[in-house]
Amino acid sequence: MPFSLLPTIMVPALTDVSPELLHARNIRLLMLDFDNTIVPYTTNVPTAEMDAWLRRMKDTDITVCIVSNSHSGRVPAFCEKYGLPCITHAVKPFHRGIRRCLARFGVAPAQAALVGDQIFTDTLGANGCGVTSILVEAIDNHNIWLKARHVLELPPIYFARKRRIINHEKS
Repeated sequence: MPFSLLPTIMVPALTDVSPELLHARNIRLLMLDFDNTIVPYTTNVPTAEMDAWLRRMKDTDITVCIVSNSHSGRVPAFCEKYGLPCITHAVKPFHRGIRRCLARFGVAPAQAALVGDQIFTDTLGANGCGVTSILVEAIDNHNIWLKARHVLELPPIYFARKRRIINHEKS
């Protein structure tokens, strides 16, 4: 697959990813990054809006799986609470975790999407596997390293700005 830092879709937050948007793109498997996509690095407790979104997505025909680079027990504990499958130690942007998820659910890359807040891990990994990449804004860039990473991501974000879906448009 080609090397690309440009996300296929950009939305402000994970909660802006609707089942209708995914169905319009024939997405059957939605892979989610964990830290700064679902919850900040500093907590395992989602906002009420995120909690409602997760529960709504579980009621659709779209399979949701968390694919995280995390090595801690936070992700499995969260997934157990919400009844979500997960893959940890995914080593994104390398393809191991993403391919393992695709194989686990028997879904072709063209029918899968990966949502995350980082271009250099989530977007690059998804694009390299032929999976639709969806970039969301980080929930909380709480330290200097996350802020610096965001500055490095500004050029690809600028070039991908026309891919931004605002106000819940379904295109």
